[in-house]
Amino acid sequence: MKSTIHPTYYPTATIRCACGQTFTIGSTSEELHVELCSNCHPFYTGQQKLVDTARRVDKFQKRVEAKATVAEVRRGRRVKLAARSAKRQLKIDESKKVASKHKSAAV
Repeated sequence: MKSTIHPTYYPTATIRCACGQTFTIGSTSEELHVELCSNCHPFYTGQQKLVDTARRVDKFQKRVEAKATVAEVRRGRRVKLAARSAKRQLKIDESKKVASKHKSAAV
């Protein structure tokens, strides 16, 4: 094995988790920082934990809320067409009533 091309191996590298647990393993880095370990991972604990490093969950929830409010205010194409046809039907019904009044008055 060539000594100049391989990284330095540290047999007692420390791993530090965000939950506070530390343990040692062999690695090419002296110290590693991780967000989840077997002590706090949802698979092992059975509890859900959101790791939101870049505020992605908050951004996603804001987008979903914005879409919901826009959907409430905005009417869809089918709803608009149904409203137009109902309006036309009302005009037709009113014109039939007016025509029937004129016929009864003429008789």
